Amino acid sequence: MTKKLVRAGFLLVALGFGAWAVASQWDAVVAGFGRLTWPMLAGSLAAVIVALLGAMFTWRTLLSDLGSPLSVRQGAKVFFVGQLGKYIPGAVWPVLAQMEMGRDLGVPRSRSAAAFFLMMPIQLASGLLVTLVTLGWDQYGWLLLLLPVIFVLLEPKVINRVIGFGLRKLKREPLERPLTRRGMLTALVWALAGWIAYGVSLYFIVDAGLVFCVGAFALSWCLGIMTFVVPAGAGVREVAMVAVLAPVLDRGSAIAAALCSRIVIIVGDLICAGIAGLAARKTVERDTV
Repeated sequence: MTKKLVRAGFLLVALGFGAWAVASQWDAVVAGFGRLTWPMLAGSLAAVIVALLGAMFTWRTLLSDLGSPLSVRQGAKVFFVGQLGKYIPGAVWPVLAQMEMGRDLGVPRSRSAAAFFLMMPIQLASGLLVTLVTLGWDQYGWLLLLLPVIFVLLEPKVINRVIGFGLRKLKREPLERPLTRRGMLTALVWALAGWIAYGVSLYFIVDAGLVFCVGAFALSWCLGIMTFVVPAGAGVREVAMVAVLAPVLDRGSAIAAALCSRIVIIVGDLICAGIAGLAARKTVERDTV
């Protein structure tokens, strides 16, 4: 009960400050949205869908490396439909949905859970690396302090021990197959491709360089990932993005860009989940005919 109250309180505070920021810069925010065109939004949405596909292939690679290969259609349905749970308060809904849908395809619950939780360190480590490379050492050199943590997060031996410890605590059976270095590197490549695509999506709605947009999105997303109590990092990611965009945009335009980016990603999530669900359903209907 206490944890739920903390999450709800944090979410209300984040949304409250967000609403105040928008209201205080209302004219500039409206002007920022007015600058956007439908081709810009369409390009941003297309890039977001590519980025979401990158995330799906990251997860699918991990699941396959752990011993449960799924077809693209199967993986897309489990991943995209399950990911809609991230918009519900609490961090457990996406993994619970993926565990249940994966079980219908013969994937053990423990393996689905392991693949889900492995996504976080891979995305966080790769996102911080992208930030270091793209945003410059002078302003974000403090991220170098996180390099040891990044390397630990990407070491399969360490990760396998952590997963084993967690499964023992939960009184679950250990994984039949440990994560391999090849699987980790392949997943990392897909994650990096996803960051680039997300940067392209921001580039379509922000008047700034592509490299800068890739880093700005990666940093703001990583800060959102580290905020577990807020559904999908709501509010935190936008605040971080406004701060990162401050050198190249006025505050109102930065707020408009952050809000627009959030909306485009939500639409992308819905599109991917809808298409994946329909494709999987048609496959089942064809197989039963």
